[in-house]
Amino acid sequence: MSTGLPKLDAMLGGGLLPGTLAVAYGATGIGKTHLGLTFANHGLAADGARGVVLDMNGRGDSQQHDAYAARLFRWPLAPWTHTVTPMSDPYPPPGQMAAFYSNALPWVGRVRDYQVPTPDGGFEFDWNWKAMYNHALYTVRPFFYFHFAAGTRRVVVDGVEPMDAPADSIQCFMFDELYRKTIHRDAETLGMEICLPVWAHRAFIDAHRYDHNGITTLLLVTTEETRLEDLLARKVATGDVGATANTILVMGSERVGTRLARMLCVVKHRGSAMSDEIVEYKVGAAGIEM
Repeated sequence: MSTGLPKLDAMLGGGLLPGTLAVAYGATGIGKTHLGLTFANHGLAADGARGVVLDMNGRGDSQQHDAYAARLFRWPLAPWTHTVTPMSDPYPPPGQMAAFYSNALPWVGRVRDYQVPTPDGGFEFDWNWKAMYNHALYTVRPFFYFHFAAGTRRVVVDGVEPMDAPADSIQCFMFDELYRKTIHRDAETLGMEICLPVWAHRAFIDAHRYDHNGITTLLLVTTEETRLEDLLARKVATGDVGATANTILVMGSERVGTRLARMLCVVKHRGSAMSDEIVEYKVGAAGIEM
């Protein structure tokens, strides 16, 4: 599955494999968002539909996804706001199928920040937070489902912030839940969970089945490390999604003479040929140039 960057596709032996998870690690400002938007936008040419962008950064649109998309691809990256509560009319109103951006999951920090102690000495999610989270899923799950039903086959998740122990990150918890229970859920099952009562929407569900095994996800993770050498030496911690990802890309900086250069390397790419070269790239007005 082409990333939209020919040089990177060559390094990946043809591109990202359909139906897999790829993770790009790098410090803030290194170009991860540009990479993600390029991959999502290229879906229009490669798949017939652009990819969707889920911003998990609690600071809102700090990544400037809309500005980047407009400047790089003349793509008006409108926000998805349609919410489907149980037994309500599930179908998106006019204009929402052109909305490929969502930031409905704004929580950052540690899982423990959203938990309360239990009488047996353990911890469980605070009821108030759980209610807010479940309500946010009434927006996020239809966002994925209706776009997948319309042909989208690419997901970009941005804004995952640094955490010493990824297993403690609320963002990693939410992503894992979404990846297993929504992105890679059987289309018929997901449709029946969203479109209630099922008998009233059976024709739509049957007519809009898709193969969830063909959906490719690119997760962009911010790291504290900035140098490529440090990123290459980075150990995979417990709960790190990179441990189970099909593909790992690292984006870092290195001193070249009197300047600081951006470098990219493919660390892992299961199931296909990959290059072991380290390639310099630039982030300019036209996006990422390699």
